[in-house]
Amino acid sequence: MRLRKIKGADEAVATSPYVIHEDLEAPNDWHKIFNNDHPLHVEIGMGKGRFLMELAKTNPQINYIGIERYTSVLIKAIKKMEAAPLPNLYFMCVDAANLEQFFAPGDVMRIYLNFSDPWPKDRHARRRLTSVEYLKRYDTILSPSGQLEFKTDNESLFDFSLESIKEAGWKLLACTRNLHQDPKMNLGNIMTEYEEKFSAQGNPIYKLIAAR
Repeated sequence: MRLRKIKGADEAVATSPYVIHEDLEAPNDWHKIFNNDHPLHVEIGMGKGRFLMELAKTNPQINYIGIERYTSVLIKAIKKMEAAPLPNLYFMCVDAANLEQFFAPGDVMRIYLNFSDPWPKDRHARRRLTSVEYLKRYDTILSPSGQLEFKTDNESLFDFSLESIKEAGWKLLACTRNLHQDPKMNLGNIMTEYEEKFSAQGNPIYKLIAAR
């Protein structure tokens, strides 16, 4: 993915009080950071933050971490937080390949993956956030009852994800190939910016929920 560099984004992310910067070489003590013992949910590749901020606003009893590796994208979420701060949400500007550095085993109750980069070339399959390699990382940090939720408009990536879940020995709890026409799975659905754009173009939205 190539993104337009935004002047001042690196500095803004580095100094923002809404971004976790400390203890990046060891798991963070999330109870101290949030000053409570609420369950922790994480979105990987959070983009501009619309989905996660809506979740945090409607679920104050849950703590949220949004991971976005690109400062030129994360800066947009930071600006939203500056306009309407949420005490149960923080961001991290890190590579998801290093999740075990930031979360201890069992820290996370739920992981959200929304419209992740499909990495369409076969040689890049290991980089897909639903690859077996990434599922192993999620397995490390998820609690015993933790779940993974994945949404995409890319059918090939969705099929790949279903195969990865099977190969990794995970359980498929729910699955739909047309989320917005599935009353049960669409109940309470929060649309991301991409989801709104793609569905307006008539593209079906695919979703799955999985657990170990």
